[in-house]
Amino acid sequence: MNLKITLLGSGTSHGVPMIGCDCAVCRSADPRDRRLRPSILIEIAGAAPGSGAAASSFAQSVRSILVDTSTDLRAQALGHDIRRVDAILFTHSHADHVMGLDEIRRFNAMQKSAIACYGDARTRADLTRMFAYIFEPPAASGGGIPRLSPFTVAGAFSLGGVEVTPIPVLHGSRMILGYRLGAFAYLTDCSAIPESSWPLLAGVRTLVLDALRDRPHPTHFSVAEALEVVARLQPKRTYLTHICHDLPHAATCARLPAGVELAYDGLVLNV
Repeated sequence: MNLKITLLGSGTSHGVPMIGCDCAVCRSADPRDRRLRPSILIEIAGAAPGSGAAASSFAQSVRSILVDTSTDLRAQALGHDIRRVDAILFTHSHADHVMGLDEIRRFNAMQKSAIACYGDARTRADLTRMFAYIFEPPAASGGGIPRLSPFTVAGAFSLGGVEVTPIPVLHGSRMILGYRLGAFAYLTDCSAIPESSWPLLAGVRTLVLDALRDRPHPTHFSVAEALEVVARLQPKRTYLTHICHDLPHAATCARLPAGVELAYDGLVLNV
């Protein structure tokens, strides 16, 4: 099956422009320098629509997968006319990746069904604590609560006929998840890749990879560190994401090696 990946947000936790900043990138007229919080939408061509009543039929009927519910999810959904979300993959539970979760209730209403969400055990526990009104609602609750079916990721699984492989990566001292679907991998918010994860990335041809800025950072790859990953994996094309306001789009792309460029909001990849 073919995958269509839309970069909904390519920015860091502050977004770009940052509040109260007058730097050249925050004031740039280049639309590629405007970066919402990080998230992608994966659409699976050829997946059949369905209600997903049973686990097996649900896995086959998935055709629209959201990776993270960013703080800017409402704006992203409106900007890209997103009308369906069949499943959500969470990389981790930091605010810029989960604080749009309440917006999922609109998709519940349109689809008339709960939406499956996937994350590691820590992320699931954090979401239950942060969004107790969703995951542990009171006996008598009002309307407007997102309906989610949570699952703990413990290994590869299938959605829409495509195998989803979780890729453990380090975000500072915390292990979080990237995801691989076929020849595509998405590794946001990472500062190191454990040796045990490298084989899971063998043969990736399209890579979206964290590269916060040029200067080193304790929880994110710098541009130079990201390029070391590219040199080891040798994908056909790489797009750097989770970008702060230190990196102007055009000038940075001009100095990157062939096959590597900055991602930008609205970029569409066909895999």
